[in-house]
Amino acid sequence: MRGRAHKFGDDINTDYIISGKYKFKTLDMEELARHVMEDLDPEFYHKIRPGDFIVAGWNFGCGSSREQAPLVIKHARIGAVLAKSFARIFFRNAINTGLPVVECDTDQIEAGDELEVDLARGVVENLTKGISIPIKPLPPVMLKILEDGGLIAHFQKYGGFKLEGV
Repeated sequence: MRGRAHKFGDDINTDYIISGKYKFKTLDMEELARHVMEDLDPEFYHKIRPGDFIVAGWNFGCGSSREQAPLVIKHARIGAVLAKSFARIFFRNAINTGLPVVECDTDQIEAGDELEVDLARGVVENLTKGISIPIKPLPPVMLKILEDGGLIAHFQKYGGFKLEGV
């Protein structure tokens, strides 16, 4: 995956990712995606290009654990979310919906940096700064679920969990 970094701070809760005021107006994920991160940066959706990354600090996805939050990020065509840590429910919802989430030290990443993320190798290459940042590896089964596009797609493909050879 390759894209630009869009940097946010610590404790980005799910209400910042997608405001509750939109949750009850529509279930259309493409419409909701137009409002991703709007409370923190009203122009965010217009700044991003497909494959770009949200980069944050500690505890990304905390709060109400809106199940739409990772889906909205995915529908905004964000390649992955990189953070120092994630709220556990958000982390699992992200994997289940097919949104890559990467735990790494984000201090060496600035807004606008060009990044390349390789989940299999376990590294983020900051191409702007010419540095490599190791990532916390995901278990093979989570990598497989991501590769298949999320838990539903994985189950449809295999009729359940495919664990052999993983």
